[in-house]
Amino acid sequence: MADRLPTGIDVLDRRLDGGIPAGSIVLFSADPASQSELLLYELTDARGTLYLTTLRSDQAVEDALERTKSRAGTPTVRDIGGDAPLDAANRLVSALPENANLIIDVADPLERADRSRYRRFLTELQTAMVNTESVAFLHAMKQDDEPRNRAMTEHVADVVWDLDTQVRGSDVVNKLAVPKFRGGRALDETVKLKLEERVAIDTSRDIA
Repeated sequence: MADRLPTGIDVLDRRLDGGIPAGSIVLFSADPASQSELLLYELTDARGTLYLTTLRSDQAVEDALERTKSRAGTPTVRDIGGDAPLDAANRLVSALPENANLIIDVADPLERADRSRYRRFLTELQTAMVNTESVAFLHAMKQDDEPRNRAMTEHVADVVWDLDTQVRGSDVVNKLAVPKFRGGRALDETVKLKLEERVAIDTSRDIA
């Protein structure tokens, strides 16, 4: 079994037997109108991180990291949201150091590329993660008009995190499912999270 790299999010590392196997690609899907970015910010505190942003500017991401009340590191942030995001991502990923985190926020523009080009990108990404013993986190938005290559991302990903956010009366309920985990144990039940100023376990009980 590959060495586990802690995510830095204690509530998840306890459930994931210490973290994510080195060399893995993680697909993290969430609603656009959710606090999913809190998880991304806390990931940057675990180790050196290359943070590739496709929709927000690099300055916007850096400002958000400075303002957040959650634990956050000082990742290298690069904006790849230009005309050729796949090319920009490939160029930066090729220089990733060992035992690093790679965050792509969000993956949707890359998933809209030509199918063969996107498949080649995922293949090269897998190779880079294995060679550097790093972990890639692809943050993807749930939407009705999902990118045409989303299913390919889901299949290639070694681990899938699925954050479900629902408004129930006066409460916002966040539940994280881990339905896929190559080389490890998928979770047989969801983890109820409190996503306010930082990531924490929600110990309140659901009442039907």
